[in-house]
Amino acid sequence: MDKQFKRYLVTSALPYANGPVHIGHLAGVYVPSDIYVRYLRLKGRDVLSVCGSDEHGVPITLKARKEGVTPQDIVDRYHEIIKSSFERLGMSFDIYSRTTSPMHNVTASDFFRKLYDEGKFIEKSSMQYYDQEAQTFLADRYIVGTCPKCGAEGAYGDQCEKCGSTLSPDELLDPHSAVSGSVPVKRETKHWYLPLDQYEAFLREWILEGHKEWKSNVYGQCKSWLDGGLQPRAVSRDLDWGIPVPVEGADGKVLYVWFDAPIGYISATKELTPDWEKYWKDPETKLVHFIGKDNIVFHCIVFPSMLKAHGDYILPENVPANEFLNLEGRKISTSKNYAVWLHEYLEDFPGKEDVLRYVLCANAPETKDNDFTWKDFQNRNNNELVAVLGNFVNRALVLTQKYYEGRVPACGELSDFDRETIAELSEIKPRLEAAIESYRFREALKEAMNYARIGNKYLADSEPWKVVKTDPARVETILNIALQITADIAVAVEPFMPFTSAKILRMLNIGKFDWERLGALDLVPAGHVIAQPELLFEKIDDAAIDKQLDKLQKATEALLAAEAAQHIEPQKDSVSFDDFSRMDIRISTVLAAERVPKTKKLLKLTVDTGIDTREIVSGIAEYFTPEELVGKQVPVLVNLEPRDLKGITSRGMILMAEDADGKLRLLQPGEKVASGSIVG
Repeated sequence: MDKQFKRYLVTSALPYANGPVHIGHLAGVYVPSDIYVRYLRLKGRDVLSVCGSDEHGVPITLKARKEGVTPQDIVDRYHEIIKSSFERLGMSFDIYSRTTSPMHNVTASDFFRKLYDEGKFIEKSSMQYYDQEAQTFLADRYIVGTCPKCGAEGAYGDQCEKCGSTLSPDELLDPHSAVSGSVPVKRETKHWYLPLDQYEAFLREWILEGHKEWKSNVYGQCKSWLDGGLQPRAVSRDLDWGIPVPVEGADGKVLYVWFDAPIGYISATKELTPDWEKYWKDPETKLVHFIGKDNIVFHCIVFPSMLKAHGDYILPENVPANEFLNLEGRKISTSKNYAVWLHEYLEDFPGKEDVLRYVLCANAPETKDNDFTWKDFQNRNNNELVAVLGNFVNRALVLTQKYYEGRVPACGELSDFDRETIAELSEIKPRLEAAIESYRFREALKEAMNYARIGNKYLADSEPWKVVKTDPARVETILNIALQITADIAVAVEPFMPFTSAKILRMLNIGKFDWERLGALDLVPAGHVIAQPELLFEKIDDAAIDKQLDKLQKATEALLAAEAAQHIEPQKDSVSFDDFSRMDIRISTVLAAERVPKTKKLLKLTVDTGIDTREIVSGIAEYFTPEELVGKQVPVLVNLEPRDLKGITSRGMILMAEDADGKLRLLQPGEKVASGSIVG
């Protein structure tokens, strides 16, 4: 169980203000953060939840340059979209600030200056890319070229978005400037570095010895970084957008965004309350960072080293990072518009904020990458929220209206079944608390839903609609217990589905309960009059889902087209017509296919070329099963020189196409033709 602290400070990763937030952000960071904060508030804890827009860095300047506007225009636009979307989803931040605020500018500058004055930085000069046409040094994201790992064009100097590899500008093939398109040159420039290697011993003791309870993905990534040896990390950049480095001789240099951004948690707290220091400097405060896995190194290695160097601040007690959420089997891509954007969801599904919160928690990528599909979204709404939670609450309230005109009946003598049900219900709360306090929110949500599952079983087995004809006094007890369970549900689901909790309380015509009251049998007193019941959830039909799938299909087509454009091979050297005419390509029919023993990639195909029946060995077993090839017509280069492969003489080659994602596709005639038909 969670150690008792005087107060809690919960931070949520600052979303980058160069675009809206999508479901991957929500599942990875914001829904888990809000569940935890709402739970702490229900328990009466002193807790602050801080967040804000991260508004500096190269991607914002790139977007501004592309749109012909200023970086401030970009961040103003997206800050409002993000902030509004969070509010509509029910995110209960105590403050949603921004890193372009005056408070942040002062806080980050003062932080840097203290470390600078105390000699905590080292100064280093290095050769970096410089754009002679634009007369500016190029940050990593301003350098584009061909990825050395996968060959994709348009890779950035820090990362290839196609294969996900982390890169350095020096690794790029054919590097050029994203500003002018020219080939950059190397020039010397000076920057300040935080010597992370000097904090390695501290980090090893603090994390590897002191926080073995951290999630395995977080602990493992930290150990990997530490085992690999830490290097000094630059805290400044040559840019004109950001917080100026506050020392003499630093013209044209700003604080590196990953030094600047986490200080945003501190500046937001300062903006929120004059008592900010007790949340950041008192060891009796528990600091928890909610982030995605791509931010682990910054929140567990870099920021703690910054805080340690400063000397005045507490360190995080936990950093419960989630893995990534994919979308319909593909990686979410903000740059390619392949995502489910929160602000669009809220427009398309008004009143269904809690459905999204529920699905993203139930399917959260807590220990491994997970996949969001619209069909799963529909099924969870219809089969869990409507059929389980909504069904029970509706039954309990409607039967109370029907039999007692909305007046809560008194609880009479308990039967053995009543006692068994109450005992089963009492076991939920400790499991629910343990799951939340150890950041296992998927498990916690299942426990909260167990109140409704047990409630449904209780009503189904008690059958008050039948018993009312023979034993009306018994029905009073049944419905009293059902209404107490309904009130329990309002408490238990509040961290996960706040709008649903509020709606249940409105229908019960009763105020909000503290967490301590969860499980009590007198939440709704006898004689109390409930309000008119309404449906808690509504089914989502196929048409609504098909609309989302159609939208996603268009994004997929655009994504594939963009990927294909990046991977178009350059034209090969010219060949003479005589050279080409020597190739004999025939449409052939696959008669039989089987795997070549002791190989993973090879298939042996028996084909009718129209000339003869022959065997061809092809390395396509990873893409096709033997069964799906039999009967297919494919082009075959029949006069290729025979070759022995695994004891089989292969006489020819099947011609195929390769997708942008590397998958092979069959080339087939539009209609069936005679085997042996010449392609040319």
